[in-house]
Amino acid sequence: MRRILSLLRDIRKLQLEEREQATPERLSELGQLFRFVDAQLSGLQLDSATGVFDEPATQLQEAMMSSDFTYAITEFVQRQMVPGYETKQFDFEPLVKADTAPNYLPVNRYQRRAGLEDLEYLGPEKGEPRPGSVVDATKRQYQVYQWGKQFDWSMQALVNDDLGYFNDMADAMGRAARRSLEKYVSRMYTNATSIARLTGLGALYSQNGRLTTARISEARMAFNQRTDARSEPITASLKYLVHHSGLVDTVVQIQRSQLVAELATNAENVVGGTFTAIEDPHMAGTSPNLPWWGFTDYREAGITPLVLLRRQGMPGPMILRKKSDIESVTSLLGAGADVPPILGDFATGNVVIKVVDEWGTYIDDQEGNLFDYRGAYYSSGTAP
Repeated sequence: MRRILSLLRDIRKLQLEEREQATPERLSELGQLFRFVDAQLSGLQLDSATGVFDEPATQLQEAMMSSDFTYAITEFVQRQMVPGYETKQFDFEPLVKADTAPNYLPVNRYQRRAGLEDLEYLGPEKGEPRPGSVVDATKRQYQVYQWGKQFDWSMQALVNDDLGYFNDMADAMGRAARRSLEKYVSRMYTNATSIARLTGLGALYSQNGRLTTARISEARMAFNQRTDARSEPITASLKYLVHHSGLVDTVVQIQRSQLVAELATNAENVVGGTFTAIEDPHMAGTSPNLPWWGFTDYREAGITPLVLLRRQGMPGPMILRKKSDIESVTSLLGAGADVPPILGDFATGNVVIKVVDEWGTYIDDQEGNLFDYRGAYYSSGTAP
């Protein structure tokens, strides 16, 4: 500031000399004025008339100009956190059968795919029945895997957090764990291998039509024609319609319409109340080619399309914090006491937190993640 005043003094002196032809007395007066301002910026000054120091109130103080208001208000007055995004949740629980494993080793499950053979006519007298056969159970093997993420914060960042930015980090970690699991379940049926398995089975397991009342009816009739390994009819029905986020209004219209929404006739809508719609926000697709799936209810008729395995004693995510290795002491040889975790580790002051979870599912080169393909139906949604 004093350097600026010195430059202003020299500029003004030059102006007076060249433009106004100022007298030496006028130039001397200018020098006295600038020296007074400079003295006020230097501190308290001795008053030559009274012999005492000037009061602090008589000194030159910094004034905030109108051009500074925008910065001051934005930085100091309105410093606050804005609420974060509210994320969508994928309610996948009705789609997957929960299972548990005692440890991280693979577990085996055996699934009966067919009943016994039909009885045969033995003749009018002394007919001997032929030996029957039993379809062997299908072996399914899967295991639990660990999933996690670590986050580090410095002690200074936590102490300086006057906005409460880190207050809900534990909740945010829990939401991240839930979101990761949702994406995992979504990939069980949206992966290329699972889709290829259904499309390879033909019209009773897949199509390419966009979501309409007629296409849902086709899917329902496809479930009604499912058979076991002996080609015997089984009880299967479309209970859950899992769809892309871009199909929400289409689904609502189909469910609420008393007549077929896509037709101008008076055809009755017979499928509107037959299924439960579940939006999958993690499903990929570009409008208007939006995919959709149909699934059975695993609690009915013994058909389990998807499974989700967890380890016993680990029903959900855990948030873990590394204990501080610092002790508070009063002497070099005295006993130490634990310090608050916010002080972090001894070397860097880092506070280390991680969130971990454990889950797994059935994985196969041919079936993808479909535990039983008889409980699933797929449409790419590409055909008008």
